[in-house]
Amino acid sequence: MSVISKDKKTAIVLFNLGGPDSPEAVKPFLFNLFNDPYIIGAPTPIRLMLAKFISWRRTSVAKEIYSYMDGRSPILPQTELQAQALEKKLKESGNVKTFISMRYWNPMSPEVVQQVKDYDPDHIILLPLYPQLSSATTVSSLEDWEREAKEQGLEKPTSKICCYPTNIGFVSAMAKKVQEKYFEASELGTPRVLFSAHGLPEKIINKGDPYQAQIERTVEAIVKILAIKGLDYRTCYQSRVGPLKWIGPSTDEVIIEACKDRVPIMVVPVAFVSEHSETLVELDIEYRELAEEHDMLSYHRVDTVQDDPHFIEGLAELCLQVTPATDLFVDEKEEICAKKFKYCPHVKLGCIEG
Repeated sequence: MSVISKDKKTAIVLFNLGGPDSPEAVKPFLFNLFNDPYIIGAPTPIRLMLAKFISWRRTSVAKEIYSYMDGRSPILPQTELQAQALEKKLKESGNVKTFISMRYWNPMSPEVVQQVKDYDPDHIILLPLYPQLSSATTVSSLEDWEREAKEQGLEKPTSKICCYPTNIGFVSAMAKKVQEKYFEASELGTPRVLFSAHGLPEKIINKGDPYQAQIERTVEAIVKILAIKGLDYRTCYQSRVGPLKWIGPSTDEVIIEACKDRVPIMVVPVAFVSEHSETLVELDIEYRELAEEHDMLSYHRVDTVQDDPHFIEGLAELCLQVTPATDLFVDEKEEICAKKFKYCPHVKLGCIEG
């Protein structure tokens, strides 16, 4: 029986990274980001110093990036639309209220935990807006929430939805947007579809992070729905920084390859559910300029799912499947997770045996 019902109050907390809401917020946002032990895995004193140094050094560049977005990230307004749409959809089934908790800028967990306490729900569902699980996103957000909830004495039955890389609502929404852009991109030839996800250093994946494997499953699911005969596609990873070796191939390398092959380029942000600097600036401006420098045939970018009805329906179905006995919920967990992925919460709890 679902925890969502007419006679019980359910709080649904949506998690995302967040972004600065003004030029003045850029530096503290960057500090919060780099002070996360899942981003910089150094002892606390060293991590604090590094976070202060990196945020100071990168503020001017980041401010320039956000200047293309009127000085602020659009991620919170778009998440608010997603939360409103999900609440409206779930109110058909029960008494629910949605909340938004961002990891690195307002509203953050201390404020939102208090909001949930004031609401006094019978049950809480934690819903990360990261379809593919990573220690640097989902795990970090959930652990931060749990620390703050304990600190404030929020003691309510709580269920976590940890990942949904092949959720039918999510992949259907993505496939629909790809289809809408594919015919436009086909005017000059058969497009090469680049499914681009945010990258991670290889050492994080090698430590047991399931992110890359789940990205690949998402791409497979979208391609299956598309059912385009002979689809020319690649899975690639963007936003590489620093001296460490990152998972690949990198999006910029694949773009250059497509330019050399003289095929239309069609970029699909496959891990983001809202627009922000990695889509509006990195994909739309920086990578387009890269393609132009290499004599591109044409360049097209698919929108993120945002509050697409298919995506919202998929999130609602996930929430409706949570029962009072659910601690962790994920579609097809036996297929998505494996014991080698130590950051999978099911593995941590011994839900998956070797």
